[in-house]
Amino acid sequence: MSPKILVADDEPNIVISLEYLLKREGYTVVIARDGQEAVDAIIREQPDLVLLDVMMPKKTGFEVCQEVRSHEAVQATKILMLTAKGRDTDVAKGLALGADAYMTKPFATRELVQKVAEMLGRAA
Repeated sequence: MSPKILVADDEPNIVISLEYLLKREGYTVVIARDGQEAVDAIIREQPDLVLLDVMMPKKTGFEVCQEVRSHEAVQATKILMLTAKGRDTDVAKGLALGADAYMTKPFATRELVQKVAEMLGRAA
């Protein structure tokens, strides 16, 4: 079975391009368009990896990350935070709240595919 990835982002163009890119790489893709939807989808779908935007309606990526880490059933879920906020303090905050990795937007698609493969333990 192919690894399942949740794309949590409120920007439709990013969601469309990430979904296309990841499906092309053979992943199963689930979408969440706000923070609360992301938390619900993580608990329901138990994805192998979450691509999590920081700036989202209802709950920020930081809040989602914190909630996932405190929820026993899904706390081991890998989280890659994607954000336009690339300041060191933002990166440090994301990692402190339990994100496994951090990428700033805009990012090269090849770089993202490689990072996803790496985080899922697959050779890119």
